[in-house]
Amino acid sequence: MADRKERRQVLLRLDPAVHDALARWAGDELRSVNAHVEMLLRRALKDAGRLPKGAGPIPRRGRPPKDE
Repeated sequence: MADRKERRQVLLRLDPAVHDALARWAGDELRSVNAHVEMLLRRALKDAGRLPKGAGPIPRRGRPPKDE
């Protein structure tokens, strides 16, 4: 595996209705709630011109691609 920076854990308190809506949205896009929150935060940072240049890509999860 490539050398990765340690990922940080964050406790996030949400209104239950907001969490439910977020979970439905994440499910529609085949993401976990955690991955969806990170994607939304990265998008907001990029749109605001605040995404750090050193921010790596979101790690791919799931099965590795088949070798063909």
